Order: sequence, then structure tokens, then C-alpha cells
Amino acid sequence: MIPGSMIPGSMIPGSMIPDRMIEVLEAATANTVQDIGRTGFAPIGVGRSGAMDPVALQVANMLLGNATGAAAIEIQVFPFAVRFTTDTAFAITGADSEPRLDGVPLPPWWAAPARAGQVLRLSPPRDGARSYLAVAGGIDVPAVLGSRSTHLRSAFGGFHGRALEHGDMLPIGPAAQPAMTLGAAAPERPVGPVLTVQALPAAEHDAFPQSAREAFWSAEWRITAQSNRHGYRLSGPELGGGDGFNIRSTPILPGVVQVPPGGAPIVQMSDANSAGGYPKIATVIGADLPLLGQARLGSRVRFAKTNYEAALAAEQAVRAYLARVQRTIGLFRRNGAPG
Repeated sequence: MIPGSMIPGSMIPGSMIPDRMIEVLEAATANTVQDIGRTGFAPIGVGRSGAMDPVALQVANMLLGNATGAAAIEIQVFPFAVRFTTDTAFAITGADSEPRLDGVPLPPWWAAPARAGQVLRLSPPRDGARSYLAVAGGIDVPAVLGSRSTHLRSAFGGFHGRALEHGDMLPIGPAAQPAMTLGAAAPERPVGPVLTVQALPAAEHDAFPQSAREAFWSAEWRITAQSNRHGYRLSGPELGGGDGFNIRSTPILPGVVQVPPGGAPIVQMSDANSAGGYPKIATVIGADLPLLGQARLGSRVRFAKTNYEAALAAEQAVRAYLARVQRTIGLFRRNGAPG
């Protein structure tokens, strides 16, 4: 993972307009306000939520000088369009949705100033599933249990606990730094017809029949249309073994792969339940969850068995990438800041 060059450009002063908003002009179901997620509430049955691709969300905020966990818009159904009601700055990361500001194309993983009245449009991406629109100052919706993330099933957090709709007016927080035109290369991510993600054997892994274990690790799985932010339902060989388990509900987290009685695995994603009773065959490592978060419905995935040491090394690589991006952005901000 190598950060790309950061390109300094024009600056605009902060807006003096008191009502800082962006207006949703075009939106389909399932586009929501998300931040880095809420933690510490699993014991009372509240899951994490948060961005499906937290790396993309953090870089978008870095480009704007926001706190890395500030709330942004996660777009997974396109087209999507907003109008800025105030002078501000924005950043687009994640899947390349060919952003256009008043019809002018912008590069992916890019931050730029916007003037009041300008319209930003995003189109269906060629690759990847989710784009992130961050705004200088962050989307300033109320925090619920320490997070501004939307949890659709529970109808709380985000913008009134629901997906965004035409006409919604989203408040923007005060910008911490002047707006700049900056770009960052996306992290290196695997390409190809089949996505491979690393996973660790989970609690009930060895209780599955050997044939089921071998099938799980060797098969190509397809992400079915019955998938969403709660979990990815996979189609492939029926693993079996789920009928023979008699276990109590136990805590689960995003990345856990459960096998219900029907034998088709479910990968828990950002809106995962906090507990579940289906047996757990594997857990996708945290460093690879953003890759899975960018996988489209109908795409194929393999699970590569790994170990704890390799999982830690992968996590450290992601942190190192984010740290390099943050340092490089800081360098250009210092050199390009008004004197």
C-alpha cells in the first residue's frame, strides 16, 4: 500500500454563512450517514455500525483536515447528487463513481472546494460498491451512543435513523482547516474475478465435518442478492453440520462467518448483530473487511486461511498506509497554507 502524490492547489476561505448545509437532490434507498462506528455497547445489544470501508472514510476526512472518524455519507446505490448551500470543501473516496462538480469531472480519491449552489453528482462505479462523500467539518447530525452512524434496522443514528432521501438537508460542522485541492492514491487492493480475503478459523471450526471445512476453504462463494450492511449471504457448496450444533448465543462481531442450518454461510458486516447462535466457522481479519465491504452483489470471494501473526501484520500495514497518507497531507497543508 503506497500513498500517491498529494497535489496542492487553490484555497478558499471558510464560509461566513451561518446555515451550513448540503441538500440531497437525488438518492435511492440505503445511502446513509456513517462514521467510524460505535464501540463499547455490544454488552447491551448494540452493534458497531460504521463505514463498510473505514479506510476510505478515514482518508476522505484526512484530505479535509477533519477528525479521521468524522461522519460522512456512504453511497452504495447510484446515481447520487447533492447541492452545496454554502462555500465548503468535500472529498470523494472509495469506489470511483466518476464524480462531477457542475458537470466538471474530478479524479477519484480527491478533495476540492465547492461554492454555494454547486451540484455534485456521482455515477455507478465500474469497480467497487461504495463511495464516501465527506465534507469539511463533517456531517453534523446528533451523536447517538457516541457515534453518528446510522443503524437502519434499529432506526437510530445518522439522519433521523434512516436512509437519505430527496430533499434532505444535512448540517455541516465548522471546518477546522482551510479548503484545499488535494489528491491521494487509493490503497493497493487486489483485482480480478475472485476476491480473496484472509480469515482465521473460528470457535466451532473444528466441530464441522472435515468435508465441510475443506469445502469452505477451497470453494468460490458468490455474494447473493440477500446481502446488505448486516451481512453477506453466500451461495456455493452446502457445508452442512449446522443442524447438529446445540450452542448458546454468543457475542459476534463484523467479519464472523456463521453457518445456519441450511448450510450457506453468512459473513457478518458493519451492522452485524451483537450476538448469535449459529456456529462460527471462520472470521475475516479486520484488515480485509474493507475489501469485502467494497465487494458487489453477485461477485465471487474465496477465504484464505491465515494465522494470528499474519493478521496482525496485515493490520499494521493498513495503519502504516494511513499514517503515510496523513503525514503527506500534513506536509502539503503546511507548505500550501496561507502565510
